[in-house]
Amino acid sequence: MRHTEFWARMELVLGPAYARVWAQQQVLSDLDGRTVEQALSAGEPPKRVWRSVAEALSLPESQR
Repeated sequence: MRHTEFWARMELVLGPAYARVWAQQQVLSDLDGRTVEQALSAGEPPKRVWRSVAEALSLPESQR
């Protein structure tokens, strides 16, 4: 998964205005207590970050 696909999925699920805010503020334990933006900046693969987001948001399997 590329970063562009990751952000497209985030915007689809959370909306274009809220996706970036959520990524900056929501700390996820699956990402070692980091936010989405911190994890991506640290080099975590977008696919791993997306899995953590999907779990945190309890997304249905069809959106994972």
